[in-house]
Amino acid sequence: MNRFTLPRDIYFGNGSMEVLKTLKGSRASVVIGGSSMKRFGFLDTVTAYLEEAGMEIQLIDGVEPDPSVETVLKGAKMMQSFNPDWIVSIGGGSAIDAAKAMWVFYEHPEAKFEDIAKPFNIPALRNKARFVAIPSTSGTATEVTAFSVITDYKVGIKYPLADFEITPDIAILDAEIAYKMPPQLTAYTGLDALTHATEAMTACLASDFSDPLALKAIKMVKENLIASYNGDEKARDAMHIAQCLAGMAFSNALLGICHSMAHKTGAIFGIPHGCANAIYLPYVIQWNRKNAEAKYAEIARYIGLEGDSDKVLCDAYIQFIRDLSQQLGIPSNLRDYGIDEAEFRSKLSTICENAEKDACTGSNPRVTTAVDFENIFNCIYEGKEIDF
Repeated sequence: MNRFTLPRDIYFGNGSMEVLKTLKGSRASVVIGGSSMKRFGFLDTVTAYLEEAGMEIQLIDGVEPDPSVETVLKGAKMMQSFNPDWIVSIGGGSAIDAAKAMWVFYEHPEAKFEDIAKPFNIPALRNKARFVAIPSTSGTATEVTAFSVITDYKVGIKYPLADFEITPDIAILDAEIAYKMPPQLTAYTGLDALTHATEAMTACLASDFSDPLALKAIKMVKENLIASYNGDEKARDAMHIAQCLAGMAFSNALLGICHSMAHKTGAIFGIPHGCANAIYLPYVIQWNRKNAEAKYAEIARYIGLEGDSDKVLCDAYIQFIRDLSQQLGIPSNLRDYGIDEAEFRSKLSTICENAEKDACTGSNPRVTTAVDFENIFNCIYEGKEIDF
């Protein structure tokens, strides 16, 4: 038996944050990251609408770009003393991911992080609060997914929490917030969305429900990412929708080893998540094509690439991703990114062992062991084609 789960409500379009003033409750914890939501006035907008709804506000700020276990537990403790009816997070994927995890420990202070880090092992939520997510970037789609990525800096590992319990109740897609993204962040988040949709097409739970969302997302990225990178507001509107479609697809179909690798190298080498995905994706497709070439060809046909066979179409899709990354200033291998070879070699074995254990590895279309990861990473470091 399969399952397909989405948020109860998605509000979209300019001015859609106004729905906050219709929420019923007495207290709301608002979780943000750095200062940008304050600086651009979006935090004031959120708090004004919540106050109009008659709510007392608690602000939890300072969530770091890759939220830590410590940040999550600190925020949850603050919530436990405030007892919110709603948890509202506005900002990038990190702020929303952290707020999701805070939600778990707010409602279940007895929970252990090592337990909730196991896939689909989060206890029932919504006993105390419901959750609203308002993304400021166009890539992670955490506002509609069953996932949250939290970093344990003591061991240098990013843990993807996975459970439909943490799918937000309400997602608000107000693209005006995304207009403030700098070009590099626009590139990274856009390529993250492309990776989400691509991996959703080939993941083990891909279905007739998830495939149309993934395909539409990929087409919208193809048509809008460069213009969005250059600041076009209509293109940014489209990318804000595209990343959400990709999120709904992968939240149900799951992901693959591109994300396993990005999770495990991001914490160690400090590679931004979307950038890592963009570097790895062409190589991952080369590895997976043995089992998923027809699905990659389906993507290529849908977005208008040319080819008279699945092999040629798959090659065309790989080249499309490489060309897109090049236009956005993203290197094609880890050496060119600037990773020191000695450091890479010294940490490779640990990275590969952890990647094999990552929650995304089990849903990849081709079985991938730690030895396989090592061979793949060696090619990615050098920029060599994968033909094994």
